[in-house]
Amino acid sequence: MKRLLLLPAFASLLLVAGCHDHAYYAPPPAYAPSNALFDLAGRNGFQMGAQDGARDSGSGYRFEPRRTRAYHETPGYDPGLGPFGPYQNAFRNSYLHGYDTGYYHR
Repeated sequence: MKRLLLLPAFASLLLVAGCHDHAYYAPPPAYAPSNALFDLAGRNGFQMGAQDGARDSGSGYRFEPRRTRAYHETPGYDPGLGPFGPYQNAFRNSYLHGYDTGYYHR
């Protein structure tokens, strides 16, 4: 007899458990890096690239900007300005431009 009463009670619990309305919280907006981050990356990248390019050209090394330490380590990052990924991309683009300028004395 107790088993017969237990089955409907259990079934009603299952029905009621799924009725709670869950609140939806939207994800936070994407973090937008500041212009200061790109300015810093551009300045640092171009300056270091131009120095490394001029040094490599004067030493008779081949044109290989992607093999330099500065290109891989991406120095000068300030975490207070934004995420590392956009800084790294901007630094490397500016570094390649600077290296070309320094290597070919443009």
